[in-house]
Amino acid sequence: MSKPNNDVRPNKPKDNGPNINRAIVAMQVRLIDETGENVGVVQTKDALKRALELELDLVEIVPNAEPPVAKIMNYGKFKYQEQKKAAEAKKKQKIVEIKEIKVRPNIDKHDYDVKIKAARRFIEEGDKVKFTLRFRGREIAHANLGMELLKRIEADIIDIAKIDQAAKMDGRLGLMIISPKA
Repeated sequence: MSKPNNDVRPNKPKDNGPNINRAIVAMQVRLIDETGENVGVVQTKDALKRALELELDLVEIVPNAEPPVAKIMNYGKFKYQEQKKAAEAKKKQKIVEIKEIKVRPNIDKHDYDVKIKAARRFIEEGDKVKFTLRFRGREIAHANLGMELLKRIEADIIDIAKIDQAAKMDGRLGLMIISPKA
């Protein structure tokens, strides 16, 4: 039984990344060496031999080019750098949440002011705000009061927000969604 060849790196990464080493199927590649210099078009087997002599990997970085572009590099280090870039980009992303503020059609003046103040704070933090107007019992007979309340909220907050979903009735609920201005 023959002994496995330990000096050959894995051919195809498990995460569907670029082709490396023997997984490169093109006969010729445009080679970029370990220092970043463009060597030119060479046979893939010669490029692979050169990479193995340096104990590095031959990584196909532009597979759709004619011929494909391959670079001699440490694939593990390259993969680590890519993960760091992805993590940094994810860290800078702002996840927009939808905050819900519930109101009733006969809300008191002070309660209304508190709700508007909270909505302004949410919008300034970059979140969307969903106003839910709930009718109970016979209050639904005065649906026009609820719509007037939603229009008043819209008027009081329009200076810092834009309307994503205009005020509308959905059964016993009135809904309106606002978001920060871009």
